[in-house]
Amino acid sequence: MLPPPTSANPLLADWTGPAGGVPPFDRVRVGDFEPALDAAMAAHLAEVDAIARDPDAPTFDNTLAALERAGRVLDRVAAVYGVWGSSLSTPAFQAVEARMDPRLAAHDDRITQNEALFARVEAVYAAREALAPEQARLAWKTATGFVRAGARLDAGAKARLATINQTLAGLYTAFSQHVLADETDGALVIEDEADLAGLPPVLVAAYAAEGARRGRPGTWAVANTRSAVDPFLAASSVRGLRERAWRLFTGRGDTGGPTDTNALVARILALRAERAALLGYETHAHWRLEHSMAKTPERALALMEAVWTPAVQRAREEVADMQAVADREHAGVTIEPWDYLYYAEAVRAERYALDPEAIRPYLQLETLREALFWVAGELFGLAFAPEPDVPVFHPDVRVWSVADRETGRAVGLWLFDPYARPGKRSGAWMAALRGQERLGGAVLPIVSNTLNVTPPGAGQPALVSWDDAETLFHEFGHALHGLLSDVTYPALAGTAVARDYVEFPSQLFERWLATPEVLGRFALHVETGAPLPQATVDRIREASAFNQGFGTVEFLASALVDLRAHLAGAVPVEPDAFERATLAALGMPREIAMRHRLPHFLHLFSGDGYSAGYYSYLWADVLTADAFEAFEEAGGPYDPVVAERLRRTVLSAGNTVDPAESYRAFRGRDPHVAALMRARGFLAPAV
Repeated sequence: MLPPPTSANPLLADWTGPAGGVPPFDRVRVGDFEPALDAAMAAHLAEVDAIARDPDAPTFDNTLAALERAGRVLDRVAAVYGVWGSSLSTPAFQAVEARMDPRLAAHDDRITQNEALFARVEAVYAAREALAPEQARLAWKTATGFVRAGARLDAGAKARLATINQTLAGLYTAFSQHVLADETDGALVIEDEADLAGLPPVLVAAYAAEGARRGRPGTWAVANTRSAVDPFLAASSVRGLRERAWRLFTGRGDTGGPTDTNALVARILALRAERAALLGYETHAHWRLEHSMAKTPERALALMEAVWTPAVQRAREEVADMQAVADREHAGVTIEPWDYLYYAEAVRAERYALDPEAIRPYLQLETLREALFWVAGELFGLAFAPEPDVPVFHPDVRVWSVADRETGRAVGLWLFDPYARPGKRSGAWMAALRGQERLGGAVLPIVSNTLNVTPPGAGQPALVSWDDAETLFHEFGHALHGLLSDVTYPALAGTAVARDYVEFPSQLFERWLATPEVLGRFALHVETGAPLPQATVDRIREASAFNQGFGTVEFLASALVDLRAHLAGAVPVEPDAFERATLAALGMPREIAMRHRLPHFLHLFSGDGYSAGYYSYLWADVLTADAFEAFEEAGGPYDPVVAERLRRTVLSAGNTVDPAESYRAFRGRDPHVAALMRARGFLAPAV
């Protein structure tokens, strides 16, 4: 039975308000989570038990559809719990996470290890040919999900698997909290104004605001996040401070102190290897990639290794160009990792007369948000309206309703949380607070986008870098994938697709930032309102392949280390030593660092999500480059016929079809890797 909703615990009540109900963010307190999760898990298990003990013969409706209907209270509580964990983490909440995350893992195992339930699921799956296509897809996803979670193991193996999963859940929580502590507490504090040399006024103001926020007015603080550190590395002419900032940032989780994560990483890798062996897989990587587009680690490695060689070649050319600039300036330096972004900008300015800091005044966060809405309207006919009365979890957060602009039909809600703050993990992401479905009637999606832009000074607009602008468009691409979902069953909705396919819509949407239509309308100078000059737009386009060696190598290094660490199987992995040995074997250029080192690689060790799957961004970018050429072949990025086909075959389809089939339905063929190589300015590899 469901627990009765009470005013004492708003998490257990039905959501009320617009769009079919919204989370009660304004009424939730940390103390609500533990009792709400316990009650919701108990209710879910009761629902599952009723399905498993149903005396009627198993059918799609009384088994698979019933499972889809079960656990709705837990879904609602978990959605809000996830927001607190990623965006409002405090010591009190972290204590709740440490207790609850292993219990949540145990809850999942109780369901997948329910033998009577699995027998019913298997029976429905065996008769799947009589089902409608979307029902058959759900039957496949559910049945194979049970098997991959250990439903066919004997009792002893199931018990060990449950212990592993609970232990991993606790380790993931500890890893996330350690990295968050290093990001929150660490900062490069500048006390001498002379040490601000090279920094543009907008960064100086932002770092001053951060210094004041940390209780040190009159200083300038570079927070230990990418959105704060990367602009500093690109602009600061004080080399010693660049090195300090770089070492602080790349050293997260590798401090040797109480927040060091190396032991956690080694333990996680070992437990994942043991779990894979229990489940009958060669390695964790083989288990994770079984239902991906790549299918096998070998195929993922083949793509990465094909791109690695031309990327390294390009990176070495970039280093030579930068060293030449340093030598001409008589800087007396040999390029090091903390010099790369600084001298790359010098080369960019020399070769393309393009200064990123001269572009920044045209990149106002608010006008770029309007650009998102405009592009979504042009491509997909969406309209956005502010919803100021919807409760939010922090004053930074704002809400918009989304509708079809021709019919007025409601599509969903979009939440936006753009600024870095204490207790919020670094990076950028999309979250589905509620997925779209039609199982019990139309349910509208609620999705959020989160960034970590450095907050502006008081009364000042937020100005962002080109990289941050691309990130904004990227995450909104995920949001569109959730908002435009049009499926019946929640397990197949929106972004619930293969990991190496989920990044395709987001990376594709990045391409619209650089279109003349967006830059001409929305890249407006913060003081004069003048649009970005056409000559600058042309130079941005000309420089689109600039520094791709660096970007590709720093990404691929992380992706290759990830996959090889998870291919190690039962061989123990000591993170620092493994990194060094793997990079040496790859011939990693010494002037470039991994984008994410193992001790702070949240993609891999805050959960299973991207483990052995960081390569997905490259795999998806093959699709992205090839798909954008479909627009170009049709006459331009706003072609309505191609946009409608993208919506119908990709964005609306969710996981109702195999992703390879979905892509072929959009493009008419399989993707060509040559499109990626053209986009990055590399010679095409022989693959």
